[in-house]
Amino acid sequence: MEYKHIVPGRFLERPNRFIAKVEIANMREQGIEGCSTETVHVKNTGRCRELLQKGARVYLERSSNLKRSTACDLVAVEKGKRLINMDSQAPNKAVEEWLRAGTFQADISLVRPEVKYGSSRFDFYMETATDRIFMEVKGVTLEEDGVVLFPDAPSDRAVKHVEELIQARHAGYRCFVLFVIQMENVKYFTPNRRMHSEFAEALCRAEKAGVEILAYDCLVTPESMRINRPVPVILCPEEKGIMKTDVYETLRKTSEKNKLGDISMPLLKWYDENRRILPWREKPTPYRVWVSEIMLQQTRVEAVKPYFERFMKELPDIEALAEAEEEILLKLWEGLGYYNRVRNLKKAAVQIQREYGGEMPDTYEELLTLTGIGNYTAGAIASIAFQRPVPAVDGNVLRVISRLTEDPRPVDEAKVKEGVERDLKEVIPRDRPGDFNQAMMEIGACVCIPNGVPLCGSCPLGEFCAAHRAGTEQDYPRRQAKKPRQTEDKTILLIMDERRTAIRKRPGRGLLAGMYEFPSIEGFRTGEEVAGYLAERGLRALEIQPLEDARHIFTHREWHMKGYMVKVDRLEPGKANDSAEDWLYIEPEETRDRYPIPSAFSAYTKYLSIRLGKERYESGKA
Repeated sequence: MEYKHIVPGRFLERPNRFIAKVEIANMREQGIEGCSTETVHVKNTGRCRELLQKGARVYLERSSNLKRSTACDLVAVEKGKRLINMDSQAPNKAVEEWLRAGTFQADISLVRPEVKYGSSRFDFYMETATDRIFMEVKGVTLEEDGVVLFPDAPSDRAVKHVEELIQARHAGYRCFVLFVIQMENVKYFTPNRRMHSEFAEALCRAEKAGVEILAYDCLVTPESMRINRPVPVILCPEEKGIMKTDVYETLRKTSEKNKLGDISMPLLKWYDENRRILPWREKPTPYRVWVSEIMLQQTRVEAVKPYFERFMKELPDIEALAEAEEEILLKLWEGLGYYNRVRNLKKAAVQIQREYGGEMPDTYEELLTLTGIGNYTAGAIASIAFQRPVPAVDGNVLRVISRLTEDPRPVDEAKVKEGVERDLKEVIPRDRPGDFNQAMMEIGACVCIPNGVPLCGSCPLGEFCAAHRAGTEQDYPRRQAKKPRQTEDKTILLIMDERRTAIRKRPGRGLLAGMYEFPSIEGFRTGEEVAGYLAERGLRALEIQPLEDARHIFTHREWHMKGYMVKVDRLEPGKANDSAEDWLYIEPEETRDRYPIPSAFSAYTKYLSIRLGKERYESGKA
């Protein structure tokens, strides 16, 4: 919930429970200096003595109603380093937004405020396909050393509400008491036995009867209050044998259950206003989502766009993909790299044809059975194409979460990713899981960026972000120390006659499996050594011209390359000796349609007027 026209001030006194005297600085832009004292309405009739101390900084909402006797409402106050909302109407407003957003329970079909039952009027009535639900909301502003308590004054009405909830529970309703802590970062909630022991005892009876007792803290700013995350509830410590030291363990376990709070509302609002228009987003069929997600692994979005359009045109559905020849697939993929991705696409398409009748399975668990689909891809397809409430955690998402929570653990550890998946599963909205996952990825790609300074001023999650509050954004994410890449020295040979060039096919397994490459020799070789190597294979070098050195980096390997262009008299299949029988002699133009050359050799293909797939697509002349 949000306020309009917030004005800061200093609390002076509270003549009665309805009004307060507040010192307000005059607006300098109006040419008025100094301060004025105003009588303001206090939106909380409780005592609030520990909050409204003389000199405390308060925040007022200025009313647009000029006929009111008090022009402002006092809605929030600073207590030490805490900002506490003390508007007694704010908890119900914030909870209603929270319920309607589906964050509390996704399958709620009806939310109705202020519903009478027996002799009470409960704050909310809700319905799902299986349950009828009552919820009573209690705002909490009393805090002592991080412990929050309710009530701050005896309340027979509160006891009556709890007793009526017990009756409703016996009648078959599902019932909740929700304590809305109107501040952040508290230790735990417990009923205020010193102030009203009858209320504490009623809560214990209610819990035994099956009434669910919850507490959530709130993200509070002068302009807003939102439900944030669960707070430990300690109702009957004597009966449960809970000592004071045990409370902190309860807090730890509850905090670890959900560290992210209600990030979905601001995140989805930002996504609706800022999302990029991408071809796979505008028509998110299961097949299109699947292909795009595989292409996007290890590859920039802008680089993927032309490949995706080309792939969809050539192979528009699962059946076409299952029947495609490998060399056609590799040509469509040429320049994207990581060629096993497209091989696994075809294997999975064949699997879908065989095991699922050509229809993409629609559950996370079934998607994981397909070749080449892991947790992230299964989550993306299930949530975006089928609206299943499962997370999709990639590097972008891990970076965002590590900064939000100031998580010091290395994000490239499997157990860390599993923990993030569990945390996100708690907050993913059931009505928009696909948009939530895409919004998390979008934030990571466009705002919480991997290199350079994150654009925190544009981030809708700034108020949730622990790293931002601490100014440590660039310290996260943490990673394990990388093992050094294995380096290989290679001499690349561009062997040509007047019409043809020599290529060979790489082995069917391993790096760049099944792709075509130029003949090469391990290590760096001289021109004389190259001539001798070719002579052994029945080829006479007429001219050997050194080419530029090049380097290509794979995930775990790095090639350092020295190149030569070699002119020979004639390349004829069958004329070379047996050691060169795997070489093909082709015309350079054939690499466009038949023989995919990986981008690792891009420094040398230009000498043959061969343009790789990536270069062709980016030029628009595919």
